[in-house]
Amino acid sequence: MNRTLFGPDHQAFRESAREFVHRYVAPRSEELIEDKALPRDIWLAAGESGLLGLEIPEAYGGSEAGDFRFNAVFAEELARHSAALASCFGIHTDICAPYLVELTTDEQKQRWLPGFCSGEIVTAIGMTEPSGGSDLAALKTTAVRDGSDWILNGSKTFITNGYSADLVIVAARTDPAKKARGITLFGVEAGMAGFERGRKLDKVGQPESDTAELFFDGVRVPQANVIGDTDNGFIHMMQMLPQERLSASVASTAHAVAIYEETLEYTKERKAFGQPIGKFQHNKFLLAEILTKLEVTQAFIDQCVDAHTRRELTPVDAAKAKWWSAAIQNEVLDHCVQLYGGYGFMREYRVARAWMDARVTRIWAGTDEIMKELIGRDLGL
Repeated sequence: MNRTLFGPDHQAFRESAREFVHRYVAPRSEELIEDKALPRDIWLAAGESGLLGLEIPEAYGGSEAGDFRFNAVFAEELARHSAALASCFGIHTDICAPYLVELTTDEQKQRWLPGFCSGEIVTAIGMTEPSGGSDLAALKTTAVRDGSDWILNGSKTFITNGYSADLVIVAARTDPAKKARGITLFGVEAGMAGFERGRKLDKVGQPESDTAELFFDGVRVPQANVIGDTDNGFIHMMQMLPQERLSASVASTAHAVAIYEETLEYTKERKAFGQPIGKFQHNKFLLAEILTKLEVTQAFIDQCVDAHTRRELTPVDAAKAKWWSAAIQNEVLDHCVQLYGGYGFMREYRVARAWMDARVTRIWAGTDEIMKELIGRDLGL
């Protein structure tokens, strides 16, 4: 089914995003897996290509597109290469960008946004804690006033871009008595005394993404690095989560579509019992079912992108998009592995790596269970 979401400008931008992946990322895929990170020169190339500042005002080096469809195009082209690539860049362009544009002071914008757009400042967001999981209101990292500064103590885990980030948006408890209402966001910069990073985490999938533990031991953070309103960090995070979940949904769907397309071609070429395996009725019906599910999913995700572009996407619809796209992605990739047979279980085949990469999408940005809880509450249950 032809998609109607994008216009000529989006298609032209897609070519630029695709060329970036083809020229700067694809030739180094194995290197990125080995190093468990994106090297800085790839970030700088993305900045030079004008891919990082889609939501950043022109005054600070961005393109200020004002149209989330461009973000969606970029996410799709990244995810078609690998889920990890979409994750690393998505954290920067789709998740951290709104905090730094909507909540920062003029001085902070001047200090951070030009480097954000050029790739000289890579960003991450520190929400998840070792004991907290999806319960953001229960975080234990604290920030206590000391004169005009704050003293930050605690830790974060599973932080994408965490090992190499120059700027981390960190959520910390500033008023224990207020619970969720007593959380503040801080811009923690590389090199601050007491800010340490743990090892690059050894994940089941997405090895290219730089995921790490972060530790804060008496980090002195100046008031000038407070992002948004003091004690209002939880509200800020809740306001930003729909875009984070939509970004994940776009990437999950594009990732599944790309692997399905490769699998379909494989079933036309691989022969068994004298004919292509795709000709067997079970496989033919399965491929037909998968395609239909993907197109139905894509139609809903496109509707959500359109709604978000018009500033009308609700948190509940974002939750629907997030859990459904992740579920379909995992279902599709499991079928694709099966269609490849034994080869589908070999790491050298892209389908095997994609299958491993996809599993986390049902966990991050809010688990399936949390998404269903949000939807259920909206039903009055």
